[in-house]
Amino acid sequence: MPGSGKTTLAYKVYSDKSVSSHFDLCAWCTVDQEHDEKKLLGTIFNQVSDSDSKLSENIDVADELRKQLYGKRYLIVLDDLWDTATWDELTRPFPRVKKGSRIILTTREKEVALHGNTAPLNLRLLRSEESWELLKKRAFGIESCPDDLLDVGKEIAENCKGLPLVADLIAGVIAGLEKKKTVWLEVRNNLSSFILNSKMEVMKVIELSYDHLPHHLKPCFFYLASNPKDTAMEISLLKHFWLAEGLVEQTEMKSVEEVMKVYLDKLISSSLVISFNEIGENPTFQLHDLVHDFCLIKARKEKFFEWVSLRTLSSSSSSSSDLMPRMLTIDNNTEFFALNNFVLFDLNKKSHSGKHLYSLRIVGEKLDSLVYDTCHLRHLKHLTVLHLDPTFVVVNDFLLNEICMLNHLRFLLMRIKVKSLPLSFSNLWNLEILSVYNEGSTLVLLPRIWDLVKLRVLAVTAGSFFDMDADGSILIAEDTKLENLRHLEKLVLSYSKDTEHIFERFPNLQDLRFDIKESWDYSTEQFWFPKLDCLTELEELRVAFKSSNINDSELSSVMTNRLWDFHFPSNLKRLCLYDFPLTSDSLSTIVRLPNLEGLSLHRTIIQGGEWNIGKKDIFENLKCLTLSKVTLSKWEVGEESFPVLERLDLLECHELEEIPPSFGDIDSLKIIKLVKSPQLEDSAMKIKEYAEEIMARYDLQILGSKNIPLFK
Repeated sequence: MPGSGKTTLAYKVYSDKSVSSHFDLCAWCTVDQEHDEKKLLGTIFNQVSDSDSKLSENIDVADELRKQLYGKRYLIVLDDLWDTATWDELTRPFPRVKKGSRIILTTREKEVALHGNTAPLNLRLLRSEESWELLKKRAFGIESCPDDLLDVGKEIAENCKGLPLVADLIAGVIAGLEKKKTVWLEVRNNLSSFILNSKMEVMKVIELSYDHLPHHLKPCFFYLASNPKDTAMEISLLKHFWLAEGLVEQTEMKSVEEVMKVYLDKLISSSLVISFNEIGENPTFQLHDLVHDFCLIKARKEKFFEWVSLRTLSSSSSSSSDLMPRMLTIDNNTEFFALNNFVLFDLNKKSHSGKHLYSLRIVGEKLDSLVYDTCHLRHLKHLTVLHLDPTFVVVNDFLLNEICMLNHLRFLLMRIKVKSLPLSFSNLWNLEILSVYNEGSTLVLLPRIWDLVKLRVLAVTAGSFFDMDADGSILIAEDTKLENLRHLEKLVLSYSKDTEHIFERFPNLQDLRFDIKESWDYSTEQFWFPKLDCLTELEELRVAFKSSNINDSELSSVMTNRLWDFHFPSNLKRLCLYDFPLTSDSLSTIVRLPNLEGLSLHRTIIQGGEWNIGKKDIFENLKCLTLSKVTLSKWEVGEESFPVLERLDLLECHELEEIPPSFGDIDSLKIIKLVKSPQLEDSAMKIKEYAEEIMARYDLQILGSKNIPLFK
């Protein structure tokens, strides 16, 4: 039975610390009906191996997996298995030696369950009282249910027919409704005809959740199905896409960001969307596979979007353009494209004029340069979103000029080989999100970006404000600013008078990423760092130091007490520094950031190899600390240095001899992760034992690579 809780139960077992700690290796693999056995074996191998590198195509994955598992006690979950042949294929590399290993499989097919040579666990349906407890908890939390809602509430629970997915979805519906009997009676009446004994009946319950969504939320829900099934997506990325598609707009009372948060919270509370918010990780979301199926059906029925192969689209050339969906994703096949039969791009074939097409995404194989002339975009006048995948095409001058005619564009992603944006780019004044993969040179952004007044996200592979090879400075009007810009990456900065105050032109930046080059000033014997304290809205900063005029040996010899004159904004929440030489003074500057929640130092040279955090240096709000390949041999931490730390990641810190014992006194600490730092395992184990025996805290996990527990 779909939605009976098979995957949920398997995940509870798999993620339980007392279970996972019993095994040397653990892996989770979602199979589904459409799958590639080699890719699935690769998925398992990547989880049980120490290497982060991808397997080459000519490698025998099954043999490599067998070698990795041999002699180990492993736990592997095969979720959503549909046939016995796939079971045989996937389990063939699993060693049969008696080491206490276990395989958990979930399936809707009884034949598959019995094929595993063990008695399957048939999940029973929930009893009415259990369904009612679930509904009641979601609707009222710790409060009691009013007497006048008890009877109708129990009737609703009865009509869930014991299916956990249905009970959870209905709970999501009533949790967002008024706690009135008339409202609950309406829910009961809509449920009374549902006899939930098939997938179609479950779809009806999903539809009930969908029907209770506000009208303006339904297009946002449709969009979620454009993401492949069983795939998590970063919430920050989703918000960018929602914005680009015009699915979210600001109101008189709320900004766009606030509106998007309200929308997403509503979808999550409806149980239509599953959210994941792990400590130290970017929040992600995912759809249950049945909800994804439902969402896809609805989206296609409403002609919201379609995902087609190029052959499918071309063969329907006789169709009316009125049938074109709002959003179209095309998976390109090079051989078929070369037949010059892709009518969407053909100016001479009016049947697909694309007058109703607002969003176009093309992925797949690389386009042959010989058929560039078959591609025309200028007649797609209403396009607001254009995503030309970097693997598909490098946009040439001809195509770029056509793109610049599409003045309704709000989102543009493309790969180009130009040094600067053309003058015609000023026509794209509606652009809100611009993502450019530029090859060969650093893309010069000024003066063209000043015309993109609505720009909120600007992402380039490597970009600079000015052409450093050009003579003279570019004059910028005093009031020239990009007030709407929130995200800017990835800049390549060098010291010059022109760049000294450039960030004052972007007063509302929230996320900034750049590289610093040529920043050593021999006259002052200091490294130059831009003044960022003017960016009062900045929350996330990622900076890499790329020195080309000072070598590593000089780097150590020029260490002073004031290497960097950092000017960070006080509102900063997340800071990542790469390849920086830091002194104790520099580190103290970072410590004093009052709102900092995440700090990552990568390949950092710490002066003298010592970091002594004094009593006055307190990371008041730091929740996640990552040190990767840091030249740190001695680390002294006070009892109050990290009062709210939740996660400590130490990656390849070969010079550090031990983790300071005072980390055991941090009540909030949940995770210590060690990667390629075996010398730290003993001190990590002592911290865990101290937390359990002295502090009575049993939730501290010591993890290794791929988040595998290090201690049983």
